[in-house]
Amino acid sequence: MRQKQSFTREAGVSLTGLILVLAVLGVAAVFALKLLPTYTEYSAIKDAIVRAKETGGTVREMQVAFDKNAGMNNVTAIKGRDLTITRDDGEVQVSFAYEKRVPLAANVSLVIDYAGTTDPSGVVAASADAPTQ
Repeated sequence: MRQKQSFTREAGVSLTGLILVLAVLGVAAVFALKLLPTYTEYSAIKDAIVRAKETGGTVREMQVAFDKNAGMNNVTAIKGRDLTITRDDGEVQVSFAYEKRVPLAANVSLVIDYAGTTDPSGVVAASADAPTQ
């Protein structure tokens, strides 16, 4: 008895396909590693403005409180003088807005606009002199 052999095409990833997938994953990993520090800095700034608002006092006292907290968290994107501090209906609101440039390769950069506020409505007060990095 002779059995009929069936020829099926082997399935799997070729070496070229594997190299391509690894290259794409590598580029994505480098991209993520370059963006992670800017996001953690943004998060630290949001926490620092909440703490600055909790200290109360004058505008200058809140700016100094922000600078102290920002110094402990290695925040370099903005300073206390860059904060927009307003009083709405008797309550102080602290907000900020800044632009961060992340160099990717040679002359290619990614520009990210960050903004935050302590206002529950989420509306960021306009600032005429937002710092750029």
